[in-house]
Amino acid sequence: MQPPSEDLLEETGAEGETRSFAIPAALHGERLDRALAALVPGFSRSYLQQLIDEGAVRLAGSASLKASQKVRAGDAGEIDLRPTPQSQAFLPEPLPLDVVHEDEHLLVIAKPAGLVVHPAPGNWSGTLLNALLARDAGARLLPRAGIVHRLDKDTSGLMVVARTRPAMERLVAMIAAREVSRQYVALAHRPWEGAVQRRVEAAIGRDPRNRLRMAVVDPQRHPGKPAATVFRRMQQAEAGCAVLCTLETGRTHQIRVHMAHIGHPLVADALYGGAPAGGLQRQALHAFRLAFVHPVTGEPLALHAPLPPDLRAAWAAWGLGYNESDWLASPSPAAAA
Repeated sequence: MQPPSEDLLEETGAEGETRSFAIPAALHGERLDRALAALVPGFSRSYLQQLIDEGAVRLAGSASLKASQKVRAGDAGEIDLRPTPQSQAFLPEPLPLDVVHEDEHLLVIAKPAGLVVHPAPGNWSGTLLNALLARDAGARLLPRAGIVHRLDKDTSGLMVVARTRPAMERLVAMIAAREVSRQYVALAHRPWEGAVQRRVEAAIGRDPRNRLRMAVVDPQRHPGKPAATVFRRMQQAEAGCAVLCTLETGRTHQIRVHMAHIGHPLVADALYGGAPAGGLQRQALHAFRLAFVHPVTGEPLALHAPLPPDLRAAWAAWGLGYNESDWLASPSPAAAA
């Protein structure tokens, strides 16, 4: 979804407003919703249809509830322009952010599980984008408030956000060129077998049997994009394994899909076959380490986010001893460097 126009935000405001209108001769015999689209520019026809359905449009003092109603030249009416969730989605909200690194060009934040990154149906407010707009006045000048990559709602960990246009353009190019190393910590079902390290290269696309999921697909039969992930088993338990995951590409749900594909769905990842365990009710995935060359200064940056408390508790419940220095010392595959 594209952000609503500034006019829309300013005109509806927090309370909305009532506007009067009269049907000109040129619109005689037109549908009500189409007439309103011409008379109230800057508002989508679907939004105006929604207002008609809600009784917010009146002709000759009576509510008009049918968008298909024909209007006549000279008809006078009123319309209550109410802010919709969508129209309020790109507004600042002062939400707390855990900032790991900050300079004039970018931020690196540690996103908590449960925080949605970008407004979407069901989550039109309370997102990272809303928080960025409140924190930095310059964020409204950037596409998506400077967000250059995303984490799923229930994935925790590090994200880099641009604060200037040059930084944003360069970061987008760096991610596309695989010049940003992104490593994740995951807790998965079933003990690991075979080589300690395994590279999975399998295209990912929309699951043809369930459009809410992604899946490994055959690109010759179903739409999909190349995807590659390197997995390194770090620890083992009777119930499963702790794995360091390095992205080579950045497809939707990539780690979750690839882990399920090789028989190790993430703990509590119900969408891809995981079940709650160790007290976890959200997928056991944490963006642990982020390394890249600063897009403006050229300074090497290497940042990490310790395991959040819920993942630490799951580690302990499985009898695993989490030693952060071991994970930090683990080599990063050359392909992701």
